[in-house]
Amino acid sequence: MATKSAKPDDIDDSSAPLIEHLKELRTRLIWSVLAFVLAMVLCYFVWNPIFDFLTQPVCTALEKRGQTCGLILLKMQEGFFVAMRIAFFGGFVLAFPVVGYQLWRFVAPGLYRSEKNALLPFLVASPVMFLIGAAFAYYIILPWAFDFFLGFQQGPLALPDDPAGAATAAAGATAAAKEPWAGIVFQGSVEEYLTLTTKFILAFGLSFQLPVALTLMGKAGLVSSEGLASMRRYAIIVILVLAAMVTPPDVISQIVLFTVIYGLYEVSIFLVRRIERKRELEEQADV
Repeated sequence: MATKSAKPDDIDDSSAPLIEHLKELRTRLIWSVLAFVLAMVLCYFVWNPIFDFLTQPVCTALEKRGQTCGLILLKMQEGFFVAMRIAFFGGFVLAFPVVGYQLWRFVAPGLYRSEKNALLPFLVASPVMFLIGAAFAYYIILPWAFDFFLGFQQGPLALPDDPAGAATAAAGATAAAKEPWAGIVFQGSVEEYLTLTTKFILAFGLSFQLPVALTLMGKAGLVSSEGLASMRRYAIIVILVLAAMVTPPDVISQIVLFTVIYGLYEVSIFLVRRIERKRELEEQADV
């Protein structure tokens, strides 16, 4: 029985000894860690502009209510940890393409040319989908969430930098005395706000990787559209648990993240089904 042998240019070098693969892995890991550390250092020195950018959603929501945007430090060392958190977050985002490239350089020599052509689009789509998910969280979900949560404030709110600040404060005090309830005003912690914001951005960015991962698995024949469709009930439970773990302990945030992830799951089924139909047409054409 004749066997089909691979051409010399179809695959690079798949017969390297184990020690060579380990050396290559060590080199790729070193480059990835260096990229992450350098990105962290860079973000640490410019953490103030990054923080100003991350606070725009809550500042916009406060300005709509005539309030100044100000977050407070509850602990002496909280400012330093905020800077480190921003550096870590920025380092992860900036180093993400470099880490993906190093991963590609490690696995590419062991792939056939057709496999490289099939895998490369997914490597390009991965950071793009992460940015789309992060932008979706920053520009749509966070402003909506902060506007909703700040709506639970009550009582007169005055701008501290109002030119007629004394008169406004006096009027507010008089009005507050007539109200039957206590005033509730937002005074957010810097670290708590930053934790909430970065968690949302990372959660949505990583959630948007779901179509990329499942489509790649469908391309490799590891999953099928029928199998994914039959697992819907279990997927719903897993997604609900995941949404409860990565979002704050409020039902609204969990429902929003669940809706997005489940929608991406359905999109993944559609994409895998398209790949299967294309594969069937190619097989019929080869017959």
